[in-house]
Amino acid sequence: MSSISGKQKAGLVIAGLISAGNVPSALFPTPDGEEGPPYVVLILGTILGVVGLVAVVIAWRNNNQAAFRVAAGALIISILSALPAFFVDVPAGIKLLVAVSVALTVLSIVLMFSTARRPVPVLD
Repeated sequence: MSSISGKQKAGLVIAGLISAGNVPSALFPTPDGEEGPPYVVLILGTILGVVGLVAVVIAWRNNNQAAFRVAAGALIISILSALPAFFVDVPAGIKLLVAVSVALTVLSIVLMFSTARRPVPVLD
């Protein structure tokens, strides 16, 4: 079993932080009269946050490739549920927050699935 590279650890840390940030989302529903995600999306975010957090821990401890894929899948589904913010009339701050979370999610997934660099053999 190979060890986890530094890039993969960085990706797992970012994925863990994103997932941990999603966990309490169902506890703070959008107040009446204010703009925000529907409660169903918040519940989905909480579920995906828990699944992603568990997958990150398993991937970190066991270098389990299936756990890497589950963590990435949870992040992708979570970010897909946030994309409608770009197409509805919401404040620019919310759109900026969604854009930053999309960028962090892409960065996390790219880092999680990066491989260690191997030296090129020299042929004499």
